[in-house]
Amino acid sequence: MKTGNEELKVVVAMSGGVDSSVAAARLKEHGYQVSGVIMKIWGGETLSGEVKRHACYGPDEEEDIEDARQVSRILGIPFHVFDLREEYRTEVLDYYCREYISGRTPNPCLRCNHRIKFGALLKKTQESGIEFDYFATGHYARVEYDRDGGRYLLKKAADLNKDQSYFISSLSQEQLGRSLFPVGNYDKSEIVRMSAHYGLGVEKKPESQDFIAGEYGSLVEAAHPGPILDKQGNTLGEHRGIPLYTIGQRKGLGIASAEPRFVIDINAGQNAITVGAREEVYHDELVASDLNWIAVEGLEQPTRVKAKVRYLHPDAEATLTPLDEDEVYLKFNEPQLAIAPGQGVVFYQQDVVLGAGTIERKRKYDNG
Repeated sequence: MKTGNEELKVVVAMSGGVDSSVAAARLKEHGYQVSGVIMKIWGGETLSGEVKRHACYGPDEEEDIEDARQVSRILGIPFHVFDLREEYRTEVLDYYCREYISGRTPNPCLRCNHRIKFGALLKKTQESGIEFDYFATGHYARVEYDRDGGRYLLKKAADLNKDQSYFISSLSQEQLGRSLFPVGNYDKSEIVRMSAHYGLGVEKKPESQDFIAGEYGSLVEAAHPGPILDKQGNTLGEHRGIPLYTIGQRKGLGIASAEPRFVIDINAGQNAITVGAREEVYHDELVASDLNWIAVEGLEQPTRVKAKVRYLHPDAEATLTPLDEDEVYLKFNEPQLAIAPGQGVVFYQQDVVLGAGTIERKRKYDNG
């Protein structure tokens, strides 16, 4: 992070939480001209299931906006609210519903960062006449410029327990080149202490742990009950609609079984879910597409990497092999739990994000 340059203007994407609030405070302390922005995305839908507090998409939005506004007052920086409900509906919610209806497991956070936070929000900010050189967020990640390679590198955060490089792995070179991540070099505990030091009043606020305040399938209207099958095709029960299930799920199946059963396949064409034993949820290969290369322009030969198939999964050693211009084959050293088509997969070399993609299938040669 640059320091002491009063000529540089930075817009901070605020959320009302401690991380983005401290990011704004640190930037101002380091001499930047800081403006805060926040996006209004909540559409007011009726959600099913237990309503969770402080989700990214939910009825607590106005409270979060007011928290961000108060932090901006304390810091003495301009604050702007942009209505992105239409863009969010088109780019995130519609995508989310399409993926679930097709039997895939979407990752709305990856989509939101690429298309909304670092896309539509930036565009709205520019169109409003706000001038800025950089765009900052409270993500736990780091960005550096590699002079030898001539590329911006996305790196893991100093606090590996909070690292969020997975969620911003779809950012382009242009987006990374204008991005600052002021909290990326600190532990979470340090950020909490900084918030108290600056008197921001948000250090005890709960973090946003969920995408949506209700049940994940709440927004999918085209969800219909169908059979729950075993691998032999026998009907064991009835599911409530495939958008409410994901690969590896055990809870909420509503079937009687002597042994624990997990979702091992979702067939949208037949509106059926197949369950099996825990070991059947593990796979050691996948094919990914929709690739975004960060540290390199592309992949020309098999490469040793560590890969993450979901945010909370640990990195796992694997070999990454190009299949064509927008498809790669990933072979893990050890089987991985719950590889789900539709989820993001990120490829690392040490602490650097080599690239990322979307999981298309769990095996090299079939659609299973």
